[in-house]
Amino acid sequence: MSFHKNLITLSIFTVVAPGVFAEEATTQLETLTSQAHPLVQTAADFAVADQVIEQKTLKERAPTIGDALADELGVYSNQYGSGSSRPVIRGQDGPRVKVLQHASETADVSALSPDHAVTVDPILAKQVEIIRGPSTLLYSAGTVGGLVNVTDQKIPTSMPEKGIEGTAGLRYNTGSDEKLASAGATVALGSQFALRVEGSKREANDYIAPNYYHEHEGELEKERRVGNTFAKGETVSIGGSWIGERGFAGIAYTNRQDQYGLPGHNHEYESCHPHDDHLHCGADGHDHDHEEHEAGPWVDLKSERYDFRTEVLNPFVGFDKLRAHASYTDYQHDEIESDSVATTFKSKGYDARLELVHQSIADWEGVVGVQYNQQKLDITGEESILDPTKTQKWSVFGLEHKQWKDFHFEFGARVDQQTIDIESDRKDYDDYGVSYSGAVNWMFAPNYKLSLVGSHQERLPLAQELYADGNHLATNTYERGNENLDVEKSNNLELGFHYDTDKVDYHVHVYHNWYDNYIYAQTTDRYENFRLVDYTQDKARFYGTEAEASYAINDVYKMSVFGDYVRGKIDNENAPRVPAGRLGTKVNANFSDTWSGTAEYYHVFEQDRIASYETETAGYNMVNLGLAYNGQYMQGNDYRVYFKANNLLDETVYSHASFLSTIPQVGRNFTVGLDFSF
Repeated sequence: MSFHKNLITLSIFTVVAPGVFAEEATTQLETLTSQAHPLVQTAADFAVADQVIEQKTLKERAPTIGDALADELGVYSNQYGSGSSRPVIRGQDGPRVKVLQHASETADVSALSPDHAVTVDPILAKQVEIIRGPSTLLYSAGTVGGLVNVTDQKIPTSMPEKGIEGTAGLRYNTGSDEKLASAGATVALGSQFALRVEGSKREANDYIAPNYYHEHEGELEKERRVGNTFAKGETVSIGGSWIGERGFAGIAYTNRQDQYGLPGHNHEYESCHPHDDHLHCGADGHDHDHEEHEAGPWVDLKSERYDFRTEVLNPFVGFDKLRAHASYTDYQHDEIESDSVATTFKSKGYDARLELVHQSIADWEGVVGVQYNQQKLDITGEESILDPTKTQKWSVFGLEHKQWKDFHFEFGARVDQQTIDIESDRKDYDDYGVSYSGAVNWMFAPNYKLSLVGSHQERLPLAQELYADGNHLATNTYERGNENLDVEKSNNLELGFHYDTDKVDYHVHVYHNWYDNYIYAQTTDRYENFRLVDYTQDKARFYGTEAEASYAINDVYKMSVFGDYVRGKIDNENAPRVPAGRLGTKVNANFSDTWSGTAEYYHVFEQDRIASYETETAGYNMVNLGLAYNGQYMQGNDYRVYFKANNLLDETVYSHASFLSTIPQVGRNFTVGLDFSF
């Protein structure tokens, strides 16, 4: 999209918007703050409560979305060094865990491979929501693990009370010598226009890990740092909104640039290719793993994104709210090897959605909507595993809920129609999926709640699953797609029990997912650590539990115990990369109005229930401490100084959920930071 086109769009918007929304100048639109749920302001109002991670917490966590959420119940991280990570929820990742940028598609290529970064910035987020239940069908189908929505502030929805408001932060981490700065401000320009500017910048070296050995000239050498785990990047966004008594309309431009290393990349397997169902690996590869004289491969990522959002109260008779989003993303990343571009990934994506919240009908409140998504994907170079494709998807969706006595009912449905055109002689794809879900909670006694969720979900295959054909060194695989894949179908049940008082609260969830035509990459042959994988389908099931209980010892201390467990089976065999169980305890302390602290211990068990061609992953113990001071300066503005000590035992940590399950994660490290608002 050219600069001139965007200038024209901005000019039209500037002229039209005041007329659409103008009333008497003035106003705060707190009720219009964008959230994942268009019906209510708090996720707890629904039958399935979401996990919401607030801004203060996110600023102290990792800057990649998978690692930022890895402390949440049921969530692990598919980490690939310091530059990329995706959340693994209830044993699911990739297309079964959708990551959204403020309810819109990211249009990056992170679903293709774990070494591709998700282009959301948790450090700049207002909050992150992990959504489950019928509400997920507002945005995607087949996301059985859950849906992650990163809510941002790049388009203002209300006028700043003091004319200007914002936040800024600095932090340093010893594990990778990470230096991170972030800032954002919203400024009132007149009585009805608000301007938003925000950005972040990060630089991190290779991280420290205990007991890490690297092969060099045929011998193992102990290394203090894990090579090629560096990461640096910056994000800048500018946006503006017209705001009136009946709504707002705004646009934003975001520019993101990242450079990060790809650890574990091995050229020994470059020459590997399939003969029928067997691998043939000759000796013409480099046969090395990036020795000291040669820099390892790294990613150079650039992304430009344009967003439009609007909400209008009482748009016409019978409806309480109209909400519309549209975005365009121009994404590219180069994979650099030996100072030259080896492979280039380009993605151009459009996403548009319109929602209408209808007025109550027989006490039912609900929303209906339509969505269009398009992504053009072009991969060129040494690891071009996919011919150019164009994926288009039309969707219609609805969500209804009702309170009746002590029961709360919720129903959702979604229909997707998808086409994929490929620039080759292989056949194009055209199919549809129908998904629906229902949930009920029962407040059967004061402070007690019992919930039940059921769904039938249908996921349409990705272009990669249909058409891939080539070496993929990031995952040490040769991938072969299957253009005859059917729609993936699942039936899912979840039962929850909650008790909540000021003194004691606890909740337990158990779930079971049954799949027909589960799409996965089946290993058919292996040469050393390199595998031949074919995308295929089979019956599968995943089941598990999550539980947490808290007790307020007194006004200062609150103690919690928590745990999660998931098991995955495909055709009665263990599913790959399923995380091991986790069990732990945590103490939160509010020493005064200004001082607070946390102490946490948990144990991740050994994962010995492994898939074919996998290796077992050892368990570990994790001890983390935190201390924070909250104060005020200059007429009530807040600031926060915090200190965190992570992995105090300096444990060697391996993640079974990661494709780099034999490369240790960061060892003992300390973080100090300062955040303040104005």
